[in-house]
Formats: sequence, C-alpha cells, structure tokens
Amino acid sequence: QVQLVESGGGLVQTGGDLRLSCAVSGRTFSGYTMGWFRQAPGKEREFVAGVTWISGITFYADSVKGRFTISRDNAKNTVTLQMNSLKPEDTAVYYCAADRTASMRRTASLYDYWGQGTQVTVSS
Repeated sequence: QVQLVESGGGLVQTGGDLRLSCAVSGRTFSGYTMGWFRQAPGKEREFVAGVTWISGITFYADSVKGRFTISRDNAKNTVTLQMNSLKPEDTAVYYCAADRTASMRRTASLYDYWGQGTQVTVSS
C-alpha cells in the first residue's frame, strides 16, 4: 500500500505561481510512475504531469507544458508540481497519484493510488 498526501493548494491571481507537494509513504515505489491530475467542477479528471520514480523522466499535458514543472526527490519521498503563469482555467482540485508501472501513462483509471486532493483556485 502507498499513501499520498498533497499540500500547497490555495488561491492565486492570474499569472501567479503555486507549488504543490505530495508526500509519498508506504511500500517500495521505486518502479512507479507518479502523476498529478486535476478535476474541475462538472469535468472529468485529467492528466497534468508525470514523472518516473527511478529515472526522473517527465511528461506533461499540452495545456501546461512550459508553465508547470514536475519533479521528485528520492531522498525525501516527495513529488512536487511547480505551477507558474497560472490561468483561471487551471482552477481545479489537484490530485497526486501513483501507477505501479513505469509506463508513463496518462489515463486516471490506470493509476493505483490517490491522494485526497488539494484545491487550486486562480482568480481573474
């Protein structure tokens, strides 16, 4: 079992920055892919960014490429999502997730573990 706990959400103005963190604990997750997803009201959960735990390979949704950066810290067992130049359409609940494979998948239903989510609100 893997436990994921997000932190760092909040309210920010358009163009501002936020940093989300995900504390990872539990069984070994060295072969995992870690991802961030988001879900806005009335919409499906969508992929935002991912990183493979061992090699640190990153991949992003087109909508956030160039603005968001995902990283992992193997020593601290954390995954971070740095969000810059935020837009109102980035408003959503953001979830940290873990996939037991290193397949760099973008489909929420394929991820095995989820955090409770943290709200990000970008005001216009």
